[in-house]
Amino acid sequence: MRTTLNEDLAGRFAGIALGHVTREYPNKLTHGLAGPEDARTPSALHPVFYGSFDWHSCVHAYWMLAHLLRRFPDMAPAAAVRDLFDRQLTPEKIAGECAYLAQPGARGFERPYGWAWLLKLAAELDGLPDMPWAGHLAPLAEAFVQRFRDFLPKATYPVRVGTHFNTAFGLRLAADHAEATGDAAFLALLRDTAERWYGNDEDCPAWGEPSGDDFLSPALIEAECMRRLLPRERFGEWFDRFLPRLATAQPMPLFRPAEVSDRSDGKIAHLDGLNLSRAWCWRALARGLPAEDPRRALMDRVADLHLAAGLPHVAGDYMGEHWLASFAVLALEAGEA
Repeated sequence: MRTTLNEDLAGRFAGIALGHVTREYPNKLTHGLAGPEDARTPSALHPVFYGSFDWHSCVHAYWMLAHLLRRFPDMAPAAAVRDLFDRQLTPEKIAGECAYLAQPGARGFERPYGWAWLLKLAAELDGLPDMPWAGHLAPLAEAFVQRFRDFLPKATYPVRVGTHFNTAFGLRLAADHAEATGDAAFLALLRDTAERWYGNDEDCPAWGEPSGDDFLSPALIEAECMRRLLPRERFGEWFDRFLPRLATAQPMPLFRPAEVSDRSDGKIAHLDGLNLSRAWCWRALARGLPAEDPRRALMDRVADLHLAAGLPHVAGDYMGEHWLASFAVLALEAGEA
């Protein structure tokens, strides 16, 4: 039976996130110092997103909380989530995040992973009616949209790694914000960039997967990016060329869950995330094919295999606990999240 998100599981995931989004330490800052005055604590630098070990993990924990609140408004931790958002997503604190972003040394801050997650959070908050949080976050979201607008036209090449710098992941999440806000020009920029970077790719070997600290499959997230941005017929043609041997479970590395040898090692723990993000991509890609396509059954089976490998490990050691639940929700809500 396919594992799905229910209210009990949503409450569990929300409880995990509530336990770390305001936990300031341990903390891994991405921060440049222009002088001694820049040596400040995480919460002084980032009035909202100072918890969860690092800025981007805190952002996508907020996204997960917003998504779970929208899907299950009566879940047990719902009041705590609303209270958190009321305390943290204020105009004053968002202005502090914008001020950090405006510093000359922050030009490449969190590009593109954190950019994309912030926009996905903004899109999710738009789906919560009668709440002020989306409006409060809007100036920060627009700052990141502008960063995409400035960066993408001059980015000659994509980045195809399985970590935070992957550009397909950035385009994929940014597309949700462009669509939610009706920003047709931004969506067109994302689509044109995806075509320019990936449109001619074919017969993907996936020979380097997985790398030792991947939490994304470079092959599958590229395919998911193209599914999200291309018209359905155009995607089908592209996908047939990109993974032409999929029906025979090739290339094999994409079909075998990653083994995780040490969950206390932050880099090795990424591989639990790889299993969850692969489950997300396989499920979403299957939905992008016609209902009668025989490959869908195979893709759903391999998605379930990866989900089963990753889902038991969303909590335990903090190296995974501060971020894995977000990717579990992506996998469980593929087609919805």
